[in-house]
Amino acid sequence: MNRPAYSFVLAAIASLAIIGCGQQSDSAANGTANADAEGEKKTVEARVPVEIATARRAPVTQAFQGTATLEAVAVSEVVSKSSGVVLQVLVEEGDPVSKGDVLARLESDRQRLSLAQAKADLAKLESDLSRSQKMFERKLIANDAFDQVRFAVETQRAVVAMQELELSYTQIRAPISGVVSQRLIKQGNLVQMNQSLFRIDDFDPLEAVVAVPEREMQVIAAGQPVKMLVDAVPGVAFEGVVARVSPVVDASSGTFRVVAQFRDEQGRLRSGMFGRLAIVFDVRDEVLVVPRQALLAEDQDAAVYQIDTDGVARRQPVTLGHVGDGVAEIRDGLDSGAIVVTLGQSGLREGTKVQVLNPPAEVPGGSAAQTAHLAKNEARVEGS
Repeated sequence: MNRPAYSFVLAAIASLAIIGCGQQSDSAANGTANADAEGEKKTVEARVPVEIATARRAPVTQAFQGTATLEAVAVSEVVSKSSGVVLQVLVEEGDPVSKGDVLARLESDRQRLSLAQAKADLAKLESDLSRSQKMFERKLIANDAFDQVRFAVETQRAVVAMQELELSYTQIRAPISGVVSQRLIKQGNLVQMNQSLFRIDDFDPLEAVVAVPEREMQVIAAGQPVKMLVDAVPGVAFEGVVARVSPVVDASSGTFRVVAQFRDEQGRLRSGMFGRLAIVFDVRDEVLVVPRQALLAEDQDAAVYQIDTDGVARRQPVTLGHVGDGVAEIRDGLDSGAIVVTLGQSGLREGTKVQVLNPPAEVPGGSAAQTAHLAKNEARVEGS
C-alpha cells in the first residue's frame, strides 16, 4: 500500500475512535444526569411538607348552634290618658328611667279648676252631713233624710277622687323601668287621649328565641348555659341561660321554641341585635382531642395520618366522639401525645416521609421528648 492511501486509512480510524469516545462520554454524562434526576426525585418524594399537632387531653363541649334576634322582656307603649298641650318633655331617647318617673307634663288648668270645684262641693256636703248627724241623733229628722245626705257625701268624695286622677294624668309617668327607645312628641304638641307618646324597653334581661329541631328535644333543658356573639360587640362572648323550653313541636317547621335570657351589666346589648347562639348541653372534661382539620373523614371511616418515630406517615383509623368547635374527640385509635398531620394530607400515602413545617415548639401539648423526636426527624429529612 502506498503512503497516501495508508495515511487516509489511519485518519479514518482515528475519526471513528474519536466519535466513539464522544458517544461513550455523552452516554456516561446522560447516565449521570439521569441518576442525579432520579436521586433528586426520590429526595423530593421523601420530603412531603406537612403541618402537625399533638393529640392532647382537653375539655370539650357539645352545643346546638343557632341564630336569633334579641328582644326586650318588657316593652311598654306609653299613651296619653288625657288631652292637652305638651308643656314639658323631660326625657330623650336612650335615657334610663325608673317606674313612676315623670316623662312629660301636659297643661292642667282645666283639671285643677274641676278638682277645686269638686272639693268645694264636698266641703258643703260634709257640713250638711255634720248637722244632719246631730239632728238624727236627737231624732229630729227621719232615717231616710239622713241617709240621703250621707250618700251625697260619699258620691262627692268619689267625684273628688276622679278629678284628682284626671289631674294626675297630666303628668306622663313611666309604667316600667327601662330605657326610652322612642320619643313621639315635642313640646307644644297637642295630644289626644290614647295617643302614643313614648316607648320604653327593659333590657334587663334580654331574650332570644331560637327554633331548635325536634331531634334535639331530649338534650335541651331549662337552666343550660348559652353563649352568644353579636356583630355590634365583636370579640365578646355573652353568657346567658335557657329560661324556657316549649313542650310542643311546631308541625309545620319541625322545631320547638327555646327562650334564652341574657344580662349585660355594661349595657352593651340592645333589642333587635342579631346574635349567634350556642346552647351547651354536654361538657366532658379531659378527653383526648385533635384538631378537626386532622380528620380524613368524619363518619364510620374516620382516620388521621399519624407520624411515627421515623418521620413516616401512617394512616390510622379512629373512633370519633363529639366533633365541633375546631376539635374532634378521639375515643379510640390514638394515644395522648400522638403526632397527627393537620395540613398536607392530600400529598401523603401510607409510608410517606414528611417534612414538618411548623416548629415542634408550636405543637400544642407537646412534651420535651416529642420535641426532640420531631427535631431528629427534621434533621434526618434534611440530610436525606
